[in-house]
Amino acid sequence: MDIILALIPISFILLITATSIFLWAMKSGQYDDLEGPAHRILHDDDDPAHKAAVKNNKDASSPDD
Repeated sequence: MDIILALIPISFILLITATSIFLWAMKSGQYDDLEGPAHRILHDDDDPAHKAAVKNNKDASSPDD
C-alpha cells in the first residue's frame, strides 16, 4: 500500500512534465511543417532545369505591373 502512495504523485509529476514539454513544442513550432523537409530533400538545387522551373514559377506568381 505504501508504494501506491509513492507512485500516484510520481505519475502526476510525469504527466505534468510530459504535457508541458508537448505544449512547449507546439508553441515553438515543432509541428508546423511536417511535409516540407521530406519534399525539399528530393529537389536538387544545383540542377539547371530545377532552377529554371523555380524561376518560372516565381515569375508567373508575381503580379504584373
